[in-house]
Amino acid sequence: MNALLSGGAIREALARLPGWTLEGGEIVRTFAFADFAAALGFVNRAGTLAEQANHHPDIDIRWNKVTLRLTTHSKGGLTALDFGLAEEIDRLARELREDHS
Repeated sequence: MNALLSGGAIREALARLPGWTLEGGEIVRTFAFADFAAALGFVNRAGTLAEQANHHPDIDIRWNKVTLRLTTHSKGGLTALDFGLAEEIDRLARELREDHS
């Protein structure tokens, strides 16, 4: 689970994660919300997921936008941990949008 992924494996995993991009050895996605409070609520819940996985993204909050960057720092690149957490975060974002649609 913690082995570094090859370029081909990274491309395959990214293809299953619409909205995520590869930037400088990290996978990155920006989520937009109605306002700062909604963005902060998302960050708090995403933080809980990250804590449970013991795998923590870099997080940037800009009013209603949240950018997450994932990489496995201890391995020096991308592993299955990054893509697994990205999938969980995507599920959370969908859930929050459904609750507020």
